[in-house]
Amino acid sequence: MVGRYVNVLMPIVQYLSLCEVEVYGTENLALKRKATQSSTFSTSLAPNAIDGVRYGPGSASCSIASPEMNSWWSLDLLKEYEISTVIISNRGDGFPEQTNGAEIRIGNSLVNNGNNNPICAVIPNLSVKSTVSFSCNGMVGRYVNVVMPTVQYLSLCEVEVYGTENLALKGTATQSSTYSTCEAAYAIDDQRYRLDPVQFCSITSYENNPWWRLDLLGYYQISTVIITNRRDGSPDQTNGAEIRIGNSLDNNGNNNPICAVIPDLQVGTSITFSCNGMVGRYVNVLMPIVQHLSLCEVEVYGTVYSEKTFLRLKFSSSDYTAVESDKILHQLQSALGSHISDFNLSWTQLPKKEEEQKQEHRGSCVKYL
Repeated sequence: MVGRYVNVLMPIVQYLSLCEVEVYGTENLALKRKATQSSTFSTSLAPNAIDGVRYGPGSASCSIASPEMNSWWSLDLLKEYEISTVIISNRGDGFPEQTNGAEIRIGNSLVNNGNNNPICAVIPNLSVKSTVSFSCNGMVGRYVNVVMPTVQYLSLCEVEVYGTENLALKGTATQSSTYSTCEAAYAIDDQRYRLDPVQFCSITSYENNPWWRLDLLGYYQISTVIITNRRDGSPDQTNGAEIRIGNSLDNNGNNNPICAVIPDLQVGTSITFSCNGMVGRYVNVLMPIVQHLSLCEVEVYGTVYSEKTFLRLKFSSSDYTAVESDKILHQLQSALGSHISDFNLSWTQLPKKEEEQKQEHRGSCVKYL
């Protein structure tokens, strides 16, 4: 859901208590990217549709392509993303037919200027100065095109794109063994298809239960894993492998829960698996038989997993200063640091004296801040 405001409403007569509200989301990927279009009407340039302003003063703040067959607008995200949502805003000064009926296409191909990529949605009949959100269900691509499949102007006042980038590119890879020079890192080099697998795919030796492991270097909720196999044959070196996700390194991470089993793929194809928010630092691909394991690319999409613990403390001293508050944090940090890692302490509110607070329905109680 896209919005600036997050409200929590109690729909009855009652107190409303909230000890913490945390909001997680993604930024608009379209901003600061590159936009082009098939032609330009007047001064209505393609970048006007990614300027961060949904409804500007008239058509000058929108992108408009001249009337022609299959007029199009294209956004280059500069790298590949898993796209969850595309939001379209049309003109506020009339002419909704210049947006209605256009196709939203997402993919990595620039054939026909990117207009042959798969369709996410078709923009329905919008009223003037309206915004509509489309779910693209994790379609993966670098290019987002809007194509008008008739002879017509194409007007877009704002295009917003939300999604996540390939987490694998930030991680490190290892494998059970290496055939020739086919290193584990070749499966996360951002190159799906190359003709020579010895140069661009990871391949293990022929052995029992070969495996490949990606360390994401952090904890993530993983929505999607994409596997690409070899183009030169030998699909049996990918088919049947298990994708496992978790935080354990027991048995080299191969005991973690299974997201999916790779089915029979055709040569040089990619397949997408939904992992439904499985949480983990490690993504393993395990071949559960005696065989080579070949992977030409492994892509992982998801969001940072954050789990916070809040402490409520009561102090015996009645006077506090900023310096003493810093000392308390330092002492706690030192005490906890010998037992746990990956944590940070901060005050949500500086300590105060005890104060008695009378509540109408429960007599009196003491509140510690």
